[in-house]
Amino acid sequence: MNIELAANIVGVMGTFLVVSAYLLMQLNKLDSKDLAFNVVNLLGAILLLLSLLVHFNVASFIIELFWITASLIGIYNSWQSKSR
Repeated sequence: MNIELAANIVGVMGTFLVVSAYLLMQLNKLDSKDLAFNVVNLLGAILLLLSLLVHFNVASFIIELFWITASLIGIYNSWQSKSR
């Protein structure tokens, strides 16, 4: 398998995770404050970011950095609320 194909597969997997998390939230299967929602979004954003190392696009790179940051904030907030 070449690097281009691998990057596309990783990117599609990341897209699937991010979109699935959003869809599950809209279907009331996940709450946006749940740890699972934020972890799935984080993993999806990381996979998309990895695919951008091969198919670089500055706008997509920036949005993935923000998506990762938002997911990490959500994970932190989820852990804080569980420890109370």
